[in-house]
Amino acid sequence: MNYLRGFIPWIAFAVVASAGWQWGALAALAIAVAMLIVQRRAGVGFDALILEIGTVVYFVALASLAFANPNSGLHHYTAVMSFGWLALISWGTLAIRRPFTEGIARRSVAEEIWQSPVFKRVNVVLTMVWATAFTATGIAIAICVATGAGSTASTVCQVVGFVLPAAFTARYPKAVRARYAR
Repeated sequence: MNYLRGFIPWIAFAVVASAGWQWGALAALAIAVAMLIVQRRAGVGFDALILEIGTVVYFVALASLAFANPNSGLHHYTAVMSFGWLALISWGTLAIRRPFTEGIARRSVAEEIWQSPVFKRVNVVLTMVWATAFTATGIAIAICVATGAGSTASTVCQVVGFVLPAAFTARYPKAVRARYAR
């Protein structure tokens, strides 16, 4: 579940933002930078840190905006923007044929597997699932905001937007391994 670690700053933002979106953005940025530094010092390659690097970039921009204009109307769309950014990262890594899950997966499999077509395909599928979930979740939250559905509906969308792809990510590689083991 190494991939879930990359979402800690996003979760921190969601929690701390209730005290002010600028403080949520700053807390998320601090956590994201600290995580990036710790992982680089541990020798983790940049290919396994795509999500973390994208997270730092996003929270630098969001914290800058939030402190420059705390009353910005964009405050109401931070969840939409967050999922949109995560979708952009995911779809972007697919477009350049470097799925963000691949670098993470390389940390837990033998090096001789890295170039196998099955390994590559599994990571394309996983990244597509995350990209689709981020996109759909961003749209669902935008609908919640536009219709005034409330924070409970938005929170449910966000939880589902993480839980479903996380569950798929936990099961799919095992199912593929089992299929090839037969």
